[in-house]
Amino acid sequence: MPLRTLETWPHGAIKLDPQNTRFALWAPDAFYVSVELENGQSLPLLPQADGWFVINTRCPAGTRYRYNIDGELEVPDPASRAQAGDIDQHSVVVDPLAYEWRHSTWLGRPWNEAVIYELHVGALGGFLAVEEHLAHLVELGVTAIELMPIAQFPGERNWGYDGVLLYAPQASYGSPEQLKHLIDTAHGLGLAVMLDVVYNHFGPDGNYLHRYAKGFFREDRHTPWGAAIDFRRREVRDFFIDNALMWLLEYRFDGLRLDAVHAIEDPDFLQELAQRVRQQTDPSRHVWLVVENEHNQASLLEQGFDAQWNDDGHNALHVLLTGETDAYYADYAKNPTEQLARCLSQGFVFQGHLNRHGQARGEPSGHLPPSAFVLFLQNHDQIGNRAFGERLHQLAHPDALKAATALLLLSPMIPLMFMGDEFAAEQPFLFFTSHHGELARLVREGRRNEFAAFSAFADPHQRERIPDPNAPQTFEASRPTLTVNGASAMHEFYRQLLQIRHRHIVPHLPGTRARNAQVLGFGAVSASWCLGDGSQLRIDLNLSDTPVRHMPQVDASLLFEHPPGSGQRLDQGTLPPYCAIVSLTAAAPLLHLDGERQ
Repeated sequence: MPLRTLETWPHGAIKLDPQNTRFALWAPDAFYVSVELENGQSLPLLPQADGWFVINTRCPAGTRYRYNIDGELEVPDPASRAQAGDIDQHSVVVDPLAYEWRHSTWLGRPWNEAVIYELHVGALGGFLAVEEHLAHLVELGVTAIELMPIAQFPGERNWGYDGVLLYAPQASYGSPEQLKHLIDTAHGLGLAVMLDVVYNHFGPDGNYLHRYAKGFFREDRHTPWGAAIDFRRREVRDFFIDNALMWLLEYRFDGLRLDAVHAIEDPDFLQELAQRVRQQTDPSRHVWLVVENEHNQASLLEQGFDAQWNDDGHNALHVLLTGETDAYYADYAKNPTEQLARCLSQGFVFQGHLNRHGQARGEPSGHLPPSAFVLFLQNHDQIGNRAFGERLHQLAHPDALKAATALLLLSPMIPLMFMGDEFAAEQPFLFFTSHHGELARLVREGRRNEFAAFSAFADPHQRERIPDPNAPQTFEASRPTLTVNGASAMHEFYRQLLQIRHRHIVPHLPGTRARNAQVLGFGAVSASWCLGDGSQLRIDLNLSDTPVRHMPQVDASLLFEHPPGSGQRLDQGTLPPYCAIVSLTAAAPLLHLDGERQ
């Protein structure tokens, strides 16, 4: 990998050779900038055009430093590659080429093979501790892990969406070398590694850009986190796009999940990011780009991005499994079965349809392949944004949940599970931070006020029961027990389903298209897809407690049934309660011109 230069990587402390480093800071609102080394040296940066301050100096890897702005304020490097502790500690010069990769020929995995396991690095104990779970995940049938955001945030406990130093792996999780070792180990086991990145805002604590680089923000547009990031500026665009390239090129992540891109006001930034990633990564590599996007912009999935998290599918399934219709689930309260059928046959539920606020949301998506949608029954948001972080197995009928799990793991959409799903982990996943003082109070009160729209918490006194995000025990309660010694029943259920997926579905996913999805009754649908080899996959699903009449599929092979015997009852014309029946019909043989079958 070539060394970076000012022209190709302008932000941060860039190693020029083993003994020399270039420090570059974009500070258009500063008059004077110096780099303050931990050994006491103070080196003035030279002002350049367009608000840049730069110096090339003798400085080896491992040197600790800060920037001084106008002799008034010392700040970390916004492009710090590592921190010597928390955000108020020194930044550290890092040699990106120092790590010796053991699996340097790894090229990733095709997107159709993706079975994604989302995890929180801190809750599992850090980068080295995550490595201990990799072999278990491979045995289960997982092909990719997705790390919740790891960019440096304030304190030691955080979901990661409060990151302020986007180039620095969180110091409490481990060093850059330990992160690379995790990725390297995963590759050696055949696991791809994705990273969740946040490019729509900075966290509220430890971000000093407003003091010396106001151009990062535009005050005429605001997001839920404050002034929007101004992607119209080249320096700002490069800051974020180069960050994406750093994770993909230097750390060899196999893909990125871009958080809440609906809060990015400049859609051409996303297009440029995808374009530059595709241009600057080896074309022989499989690099995945996935978005979270409330706007359901199907067009974005034809502009360099592979897929979108399908919240619509989750929400319809959640209403059917739990009966909950508070807050955003109200959009799925009236016709959840019809909405699930639309999701299975067309991708998004909302494709220009009006939501509960009377606003049109989404774009037509039926022309996209099923693999353009990441489906899940729960994730960090859908568990952690509950007041007490309950998991789905604590809310749904156990057989209904198993039926929905069969749909998740055997449909042609890309499945995602959250850490602990495979063991029906009893531990919650709560919202946690480690803020202090007034910010801690605001976060605690804001968290509790978020639930005012839920009937169970309409009374302010009830909201006082919601755990304090800043309390250490809130974090400790969220650390799952992943039992790997002896498989639980749920673990074996997941393993069986994923074996079927890899054997019968994954090889034929390219070229798959949805055929139709029929509503059979409340909570009951029959969906079918034409796989890439011409065979037909069908899933008959009933999440209700009532049997429904349905026609069996002729000449189909049964891939899976839950509960046992469900397929026999379907042969008799009845789809039982709480069941999933998955069948496959072989492709019709081709005819030669002389009428002979191949």
